[in-house]
Amino acid sequence: MKIAVIGTGYVGLVSAACFAELGHEVIGVDIDKAKIAKCKRGESPIFEPGLEELLQKGIRSGRLTFTTDLSEVLSECSVVFSAVATPPGEGHKADLKAVFTVTEAVAQHADHDLVFVNKSTVPVGTGKKCEEKIAAVLKKRGVELKIPVVSNPEFLREGMAVNDTLMPDRIVVGVNEDPWARELMEDLYRPITRVGKPIVFMSRESAEIVKYASNAFLATKISFINMLTELTEKTGANIRDVALGMGLDDRIGPRFLHAGIGYGGSCFPKDVKALMATAKEYDVPMDIVEATDRINAAQRKRFFTQVLNALPKKAIVAVWGLAFKPKTDDMREAPSLDLIPALVKAEHTVRVYDPAAVETAKPLLPDDIEYCESPFAAAEDADAVILLTEWDEFRGVDLKKLKETMRGSDFFDGRNVYDPQEIRSAGLSYRGIGLK
Repeated sequence: MKIAVIGTGYVGLVSAACFAELGHEVIGVDIDKAKIAKCKRGESPIFEPGLEELLQKGIRSGRLTFTTDLSEVLSECSVVFSAVATPPGEGHKADLKAVFTVTEAVAQHADHDLVFVNKSTVPVGTGKKCEEKIAAVLKKRGVELKIPVVSNPEFLREGMAVNDTLMPDRIVVGVNEDPWARELMEDLYRPITRVGKPIVFMSRESAEIVKYASNAFLATKISFINMLTELTEKTGANIRDVALGMGLDDRIGPRFLHAGIGYGGSCFPKDVKALMATAKEYDVPMDIVEATDRINAAQRKRFFTQVLNALPKKAIVAVWGLAFKPKTDDMREAPSLDLIPALVKAEHTVRVYDPAAVETAKPLLPDDIEYCESPFAAAEDADAVILLTEWDEFRGVDLKKLKETMRGSDFFDGRNVYDPQEIRSAGLSYRGIGLK
């Protein structure tokens, strides 16, 4: 099948490369000329394990191409995916300007029947609005074409996006009473369903809600376990033990019960707030979701306050990790964006290290911080080390060597990576979250 994927951001680029890997002919479309030029060279504009190799393989096979001109490729495609950004807008509502721009462009240039698929995360009712805009454009053109709108939300984890696309837990497709669109989507995903992965069809409105509901629920698990950390600290309990005891219950499960400084990134903060904004439009209370958002902000603030109160005046501070999570260079809603400016404002000297996110982070952080080439370079003569991102290379650090490298002894573990006793045995002072 020949398809177009409009938008070569995180979702669009991964989707395009993976669809090509599955045997489809794919055209990636974007108005950003520099990004398209980079993609044509087989260079990924984002850091994602395995993506660049997949891009190069798709280009060599001839199944993956890129362009800035939608009109020149639309006549060849059966399915068009919209994978443009839906950033927070006024009142935390999803900004749908790019989605509607793409919708109208497809309607304007289409010369045959095709299926329009919203891959972007959009609030319930967006598909209906897209259909209305398509109908208006086609009427103005004086043509009769069949362009049904389908919802096909993505469930990608940054750092695991390629695997999540090729081997997903499930494929959710929202189709409203259109057998032809359903058949095309079944054909498109057949390479995945052939290996036993389920495709779930439902109404378009249900599919639009599923993405927000899934992310809000996972965020709630994170906030729930983080809510308990202050209690465990004050009572002498261990949050790891609490999470283990909870997670072994099959009804609960262990995933997303890892306590820390809270969630960040491109999805959870945005989607939690957008779900609340959508519910407000319909006058529907979202008390649990609101509490999830509030607890997440409080958890980050509580940890940062502990750090700032414990540091000596004008300390040298090493920050390990800038990205919001490991295996990505994504800085959206990263804790480092809040903590580092606070450290600088308090007149501390800040040295940072991240394996992948430095170039992405530089425009977002204060000028007067030092970027280092290794964890130990950042920790040289430091009064404290603060771990903000749980990159694998931090897990195997020689802690005795770290103590010898530092001037002070404070180790703030914002992700509960280490065993407190192991840190203390190396002569360091451990400060984690929900642990003694």
